[in-house]
Amino acid sequence: MAKVPIESLSARIPASFRPIIVNPASDQASTCSFRTAQSIERRNSKFYKELGLFSLKKKIENTVKRAEMIAHAAMELEEERKIKQEVALRTCNLWDNDISTSIESLTDLADNIKLVNDLKEVLHKAEEAKLITQLAEMDIINHHLFKQAYTASLDVSKFLDHYEISKLLRGPYDKEGACMIIKAGMEGTASEMWTEKLLNMYTRWAKKHGCNVMCLEAFPSLISVTKSATIEFEKEYMYGYLSGEKGIHKMIHSSFDGFTIRETWSASIDVIPLYLGKMVDFHIDDTDLEILFPSHEATSRRKNAVGIRHIPSNTVVECSGERSQFANKMKALNRLKAKLHVLQMEERPETGVTKNGTASEECEPEARRYMIRPKRSVHDVKTGVVLHDLNSVLSGNIEPFIRARVGLRRPK
Repeated sequence: MAKVPIESLSARIPASFRPIIVNPASDQASTCSFRTAQSIERRNSKFYKELGLFSLKKKIENTVKRAEMIAHAAMELEEERKIKQEVALRTCNLWDNDISTSIESLTDLADNIKLVNDLKEVLHKAEEAKLITQLAEMDIINHHLFKQAYTASLDVSKFLDHYEISKLLRGPYDKEGACMIIKAGMEGTASEMWTEKLLNMYTRWAKKHGCNVMCLEAFPSLISVTKSATIEFEKEYMYGYLSGEKGIHKMIHSSFDGFTIRETWSASIDVIPLYLGKMVDFHIDDTDLEILFPSHEATSRRKNAVGIRHIPSNTVVECSGERSQFANKMKALNRLKAKLHVLQMEERPETGVTKNGTASEECEPEARRYMIRPKRSVHDVKTGVVLHDLNSVLSGNIEPFIRARVGLRRPK
């Protein structure tokens, strides 16, 4: 019987059935390198986790220190104020006073009691965050406990921010809600699209602050983008926060070198107080008012719209969110009263409205510039603050601008 060479047999066997010859030395080397890579990855993961926990710990410590510095002093101050209010209410007869004055005194006391309780809760949360951090350190590393303490510190920081700003908002209307009117500029479709972006920006900002937002009126243009919109912010201090947003907001598209402005889209913003739980106490003579109704060609959405013009100051407001012309007229009249009241009390020369009711030509100041090129940045004209993240600002992160404007009220 003839012998068949091994080489010819291996050639006839299909590749899928051939045995795989493993080199023990190379297999050991690959296993060793795999284990080394795993060890490095585990070490890096541990390092980044410890770095993250260290960062969380520093933020928690800073917040706790801030709470111990501010909240204790604030609580003593507010407690003393509360005692004085209680003594004043005991010594006077509320029934002998004017009803509105009595209600205001009781409301102030209730607000102060709530503030004292909130400050106590803040101190409790700060102490809780501090204790959780210490427990986490005893347990060497516990990411869950650190996150729990960090969440508590965020609540503390948010309240302290609000408290500090509210102490600066001492204007007669700062504590009220806000009604914002956004109108597109004269650049056509581009400015209407820009108006819609601003509407979304303020809506997102309000939702981040837990504020109830109502879009009462939104008038679409021919291509279904927003030509003008009216939104209401139903929360205390919203007027104080947003009153600085008044003016012209411009989106600027420059050349790459930044020297040539190619396109500018604009929208005007007006903010008036939204009185929460009370009516506007401001008298207007009927002879000074002109009621404006929409034309016969108006769309079905605007057929019940009512506009009111204050003839001496040439101030015009409009309302169309209600189902009847009478309801729209009453709401427009309240908005007009609120706007005239603010202009009269502030007596600002640039608005052209003075305390004697006369008016000059109104010129809205520029409030903010949103740059697309050469850098995607936002420049606040009133405060000089510049943020280099346009997308973040348009997503509702406008807090730095608001803080800077409110900070201008700080006594020097």
